[in-house]
Amino acid sequence: MTEPTTAVVLAGGYATRLWPITRHRPKMFLPLGGTTVIDRIYAELEDLDRIDEVYVSTNERFAADFEAHLEDTPYDKPRLSVEETAHEDEKLGVVGALAQLIDRESLDEELLVIAGDNLFDFAIEDFLHYFDRRDGPAIAAYDVGSRERATSYGVIELDDERVVDFQEKPAEPESSLVSSGCYAFPQETLSLLTPYLDAGNDPDEPGWFVQWLQDRESTYAYTFETAWFDIGTRESYLDAVSWSLDGNSLIADSATVRESTVGDDVHVMPGATLIDADVERSVIFPDAALESTTVRDSLVDEGARISGFDLGRALIGAYTRIPDDR
Repeated sequence: MTEPTTAVVLAGGYATRLWPITRHRPKMFLPLGGTTVIDRIYAELEDLDRIDEVYVSTNERFAADFEAHLEDTPYDKPRLSVEETAHEDEKLGVVGALAQLIDRESLDEELLVIAGDNLFDFAIEDFLHYFDRRDGPAIAAYDVGSRERATSYGVIELDDERVVDFQEKPAEPESSLVSSGCYAFPQETLSLLTPYLDAGNDPDEPGWFVQWLQDRESTYAYTFETAWFDIGTRESYLDAVSWSLDGNSLIADSATVRESTVGDDVHVMPGATLIDADVERSVIFPDAALESTTVRDSLVDEGARISGFDLGRALIGAYTRIPDDR
């Protein structure tokens, strides 16, 4: 019989690369078809019997948003655990936040750690079964297909399935296999977080901890070949939207679309209005209005009003007016 596992969903970032869209909204709440980034994770964890508790680690700034979101979901396991930060310049880093949560919640069993801004298409249960068969920590790994892309991630080198080197965002990676933000740690590994941080090691990216850890404990990689998206930029988020829509578009019943062309990979949310608009590979948030406008590869936040303007690769904040004729 497998031991019960506690899950931690890390959701404490401020997503500055997606501002203004995420300036007042956690990026984990960004829509993916009929769900959100983080609800995909909640749903899967809810169905796993061995997961007894799910801690959602976020910051003080977004705590009320997460609390309200959880109250509106059907999930029983997730509970909020709030980091003592409220601004980007106060953030603890992923490793620092994890160590603080373990201490705050007195966790003392094996831990599944998932980055709440990642979309992956492997079964968490399969990853945990892999972890059960190994005598040490396990990380989920994905081949991004090129060494140039790998420079943005934690790059893994393997001997069979064992991690023999791990470099966080190297300028010249030795492979294109990267960490995908999902980790399983035995209970005894958790005690190493404090000496890692006390030694002055980097508290931000978990990859730095894995790099340090694999020299001290045998660490293994569960490789998968299905989909994975690290949702940190406009482009990566729209890639995830395209994948979730499977080349189609989703238009809410309450949206108004007249004399408009809605192309592939478009999500038009409730209350939005499109009149004489041409939209492709974009997300139009609730109550936004587009008139005589072309939108490509863009996010238009709620309540924005755009008329007679062509947008490409844009992030338009909530209640923006283009042109601004107020």
